[in-house]
Amino acid sequence: QVQLVESGGGLVQPGGSLRLSCAASGSLFSINAMGWYRQAPGKQRELVAAITSGGSTNYADSVKGRFTISRDNAKNTVYLQMNSLKPEDTAVYYCNADGVLTITGTYEYDYWGQGTQVTVSS
Repeated sequence: QVQLVESGGGLVQPGGSLRLSCAASGSLFSINAMGWYRQAPGKQRELVAAITSGGSTNYADSVKGRFTISRDNAKNTVYLQMNSLKPEDTAVYYCNADGVLTITGTYEYDYWGQGTQVTVSS
């Protein structure tokens, strides 16, 4: 079993910054892709950014140039640095891990964290 634990959410003023972290733990060796999704009230969950174990990244158009995703493969941890935050960035942010190589030698898919609230407001 694999657990994802997020941290770093909170309340910030427009134009401010936050850094989210997500640490994976449990019976795993490595993770292929890790990413951040968000869900605002009344809206569908959407991809914010993703990164592979090799460092390839993908961003939603709405966050390009403002958010940066990174990861520490040795720690199975992914980060999301969010700068120039806007009120429309307000949402619950979820961490995702996909393609998890477990200690049994099998791959498992689509693990989710519990979510962390990010609120951008003056």
